[in-house]
Amino acid sequence: MASTFSTFLENETATLAFGQKLSTYLIKQTENFVIYLNGQLGAGKTTLTRAIIQNMGYQGNVKSPTYALVEEYHLTNKSIYHFDLYRLSDPEELEFFGFRDYFRSNTLCLLEWAEKGGDLVPAADLLITLNYQGNAREIKLQANSIAAEQIICALIADQAK
Repeated sequence: MASTFSTFLENETATLAFGQKLSTYLIKQTENFVIYLNGQLGAGKTTLTRAIIQNMGYQGNVKSPTYALVEEYHLTNKSIYHFDLYRLSDPEELEFFGFRDYFRSNTLCLLEWAEKGGDLVPAADLLITLNYQGNAREIKLQANSIAAEQIICALIADQAK
């Protein structure tokens, strides 16, 4: 499997547009879909997440879950959970707030700093990495499931148009 896709995002507007495009494929997922968001502080993980969530139909403010650990967004036909595990000091802390309960059918789980959750964090369907390129970003996607493979194939086809 392990299909990959990468593109250059010249600014925040391009990051938001890419998140909107990606969301059109994510909304179609009916099983639990897990995305790991990797990148340095300030690389654009939350900006990308905001575009995804708002384009999927959430009307309110989308904020970083840095202090809350998780922000929940409930849509008519899907629940989205945005985790930021940066401040986690021990993976066992996840057990105290029912972490495993978030990963169920028809949910999208976006995790920043997933590695801090150790073995308690489910495997990612899609790995997204944002890297600084001067003032811009390069975004890389890697599929780890058939569903993510299909999304990457669609993004490649869109890019070829």
